[in-house]
Amino acid sequence: MKDLDQHKKIAVLIDADNAQLSKLPFILEELSSHGHVVTKRAYGDWSIDSLKNWKTVLNELAIQPIQQFAYTKGKNATDASMIIDAMDLLYSQKFDAFALISSDSDFTKLASRLREDEIYVFGFGEHKTPTSFRNACDDFLLTENLAGYEVEESPAKPVKPTKPSKPLKKQEEPSEIVRLLRRAYDHVQDDEGWAHLSATSLFLKRAKSDFDPRTYGAKKFSDLFSDLGEYFELRKHIGSEGIMAYRPIREGKK
Repeated sequence: MKDLDQHKKIAVLIDADNAQLSKLPFILEELSSHGHVVTKRAYGDWSIDSLKNWKTVLNELAIQPIQQFAYTKGKNATDASMIIDAMDLLYSQKFDAFALISSDSDFTKLASRLREDEIYVFGFGEHKTPTSFRNACDDFLLTENLAGYEVEESPAKPVKPTKPSKPLKKQEEPSEIVRLLRRAYDHVQDDEGWAHLSATSLFLKRAKSDFDPRTYGAKKFSDLFSDLGEYFELRKHIGSEGIMAYRPIREGKK
């Protein structure tokens, strides 16, 4: 059995007004690889029709629904409720990380405040999520990169699994990923001129919180190099077991 004290204790807070129900199982699965999900709460006005399909999924995933009526038409009381609860959980000092599930920039300040207390912040949102919220998180993941579920019209019917949803359209011109990999190489290369993939991946996540190889059509980080043979040389590092390294290819040489 794992010693849970050796893993991050994670609090998951979901803005139901700005989150995708179909992605919740895969978000929790992703978070489980980083630590132990202790608290799961979803915030919304569960009396409105647009959230009627959430009941079954919340029950199946053991997510606690937090009811929040709108006090005034056009004003979002859900955000305030979620932020207040987040601060209460922060002051409890029980958690190592928070996962904020929303595509709303209103949680930018909350993410920044949590990080000031050295709390690790995961963010999950759609591609439309403003850059400010993405950069306020330690690790921001696009929900388009996660598999999906079909949600039936009737909340009484079970949720049906489907094929994984397609990642964001793979770039025809790889200039962006080439630029990022070259930038990382300049920072993490060793004395022999090679950059380990593990160190590169960590640097990219720190420099660009929403970096994810799935955005570029790759299942894992090493797969990024399969179509970049004209830009980078990839090899198994000498004297190591399974450690991959790369270096840029100079013009005219390989």
